[in-house]
Amino acid sequence: MTVVREVRPMARSGAPDRLYDAYIFDLDGTIYLGNELLPGARRLIKHLQAHSVRTVFLSNNPTLDPDMYVEKLRDLGLHVDVSSIVNSVVSIIAWLNRDHPGATVFPIAEQPLIRALIAAGIPISEDPEKIDIVIASYDRTFDYRKLQIAFDAIWQFKRAILVTTNPDQYCPFPDGRGQPDAAAIVAAIEASTGVRCQANAGKPDRIMLDCVAEALKVNLADSIMVGDRLYTDIQMAHNAGMDSALVLTGETTLEMVDSCVPSQRPTFVLERIDHLVPGLG
Repeated sequence: MTVVREVRPMARSGAPDRLYDAYIFDLDGTIYLGNELLPGARRLIKHLQAHSVRTVFLSNNPTLDPDMYVEKLRDLGLHVDVSSIVNSVVSIIAWLNRDHPGATVFPIAEQPLIRALIAAGIPISEDPEKIDIVIASYDRTFDYRKLQIAFDAIWQFKRAILVTTNPDQYCPFPDGRGQPDAAAIVAAIEASTGVRCQANAGKPDRIMLDCVAEALKVNLADSIMVGDRLYTDIQMAHNAGMDSALVLTGETTLEMVDSCVPSQRPTFVLERIDHLVPGLG
C-alpha cells in the first residue's frame, strides 16, 4: 500500500492526490542515505523536473556547502541547480549578515562553513575577548581547546552569545550507524557555561524557513515539506502552516509517529518517497 497511514484528519484520501506548487525536500534519510539514493528518489525528482515543478533541497548538515551538495547529487544521478540548495551554511550566513552585521564569530565548525564565513567577509577570531558569537556546529574536529575558547568568550568575559547551525542530535549513517551532531557540542557549552543557545539556523526554526521562502518564491502554504525527522522536517512544516510528508527511510519509525501528539504529526506517512506523487508509485 502506498501510504502507511494518514495521521492527520484531512478532506482528501491518504496519499497526496495532486501536484503541489513546490516541494521542499530534506536530503539525508529522505533523498539519499550515505552515498546511495533511496528507492524511488531518482524517479520522483526527474518527474518533478520534467513537469517544471519548483523544488528546493534542505539540509541541516553544515559539513558540505551548496556546491558540494550539487556535486554529490550529480554523482548520484540527479542534476540540480545550486540555487535550489539551502543548508545551514547558507542560513547561518544569511542570519549573520541580516541580524548581526560586523559581529566577530568563533566557529566550532568544519571547513565548508569556515570558508563560507570568510567568503562573506564575516570576521573570525579565536581571541575570547573579541568574540561576539560562538557558532556551535557539526564538527568532527571538536576538542577541548575549542571548548575552552567558547567557555572563555561566554563565561569569563561575558561577551559572546551561543548559536548553532542545527539542532540535530546525531547524523544517521547506513546500517543503523550514526555520529554525534551539533546538539552534542551545544550541550557541552551549555553545561559548562550555564547559558542557553539563543538561535538555531537549521530546521525547524525561522531562520532557515526565511531562506526557503526566498529560494522558492512561491506561497509556502501551496508547498509540501518532505523529510524523515519529526522534530526538524515535520516541525518546520507545522511552523510554516504547510502540508508535510514523512518518509520511513531515515530516522523516524511508525511507532515514533504513533507516540507523538496529534498536533506534531505529519499530513502523510510514506513507505518510500516516490509515493509522494499520484500515480508515480
